[in-house]
Amino acid sequence: MTHSPEPLEGAPLIAPSSTDHPLYEQVVEACRTVYDPEIPVNIYELGLIYTIDITPENEVRIIMSLTAPGCPVAGEMPGWVADAVEPIAGVKQVDVDLTWEPPWGMDMMSDEARLELGFM
Repeated sequence: MTHSPEPLEGAPLIAPSSTDHPLYEQVVEACRTVYDPEIPVNIYELGLIYTIDITPENEVRIIMSLTAPGCPVAGEMPGWVADAVEPIAGVKQVDVDLTWEPPWGMDMMSDEARLELGFM
């Protein structure tokens, strides 16, 4: 497992995820177990997970953001995500990187998250 607490330099904008990979749904479910301590909605529904890329060798790379650059758990959140994904059977390696491009916005939240937070 590796994670980058510093934002990626020149990171690509939201890249396509490996939605057709057999492990994709399990990785999404693992991401749904991680919460920002200040918001009662998981980070996946908040729209903080930008890309889940899974290689044919089952190496997982997640590109994520945070609600704000000054987030108090910025240094810890990538590790929490990696710790949630690593136990999935078949996963060989997990890399979690932070990016600030594009900046996270409330429009990235799922309808479920908006409803939970009272924005609908």
